[in-house]
Amino acid sequence: MARIVFTANIQRHVACPEAEAAGRTVREVLENVFAENPQARGYVLDDQAALRKHMAIFVDGQIVRDRARLTDAVSETSRIYVIQALSGG
Repeated sequence: MARIVFTANIQRHVACPEAEAAGRTVREVLENVFAENPQARGYVLDDQAALRKHMAIFVDGQIVRDRARLTDAVSETSRIYVIQALSGG
């Protein structure tokens, strides 16, 4: 199963422990994680189930291309990182 990690800055807002989940796409893995943690869903995805603008997801070191449908491929050994974009001056 793929391993999914939510970075520490997300943890300050919603509990998202590191997890393993099945799935062949980013969407499938996320849905399996969110089934156990629905509060995280609303923080990561918008009301259209697309990745929120202030979030980014990396699969095996590559940023996801499909932010709307999250169809990027995931393997059994993939590491997925969900991060919150930070800005400031």
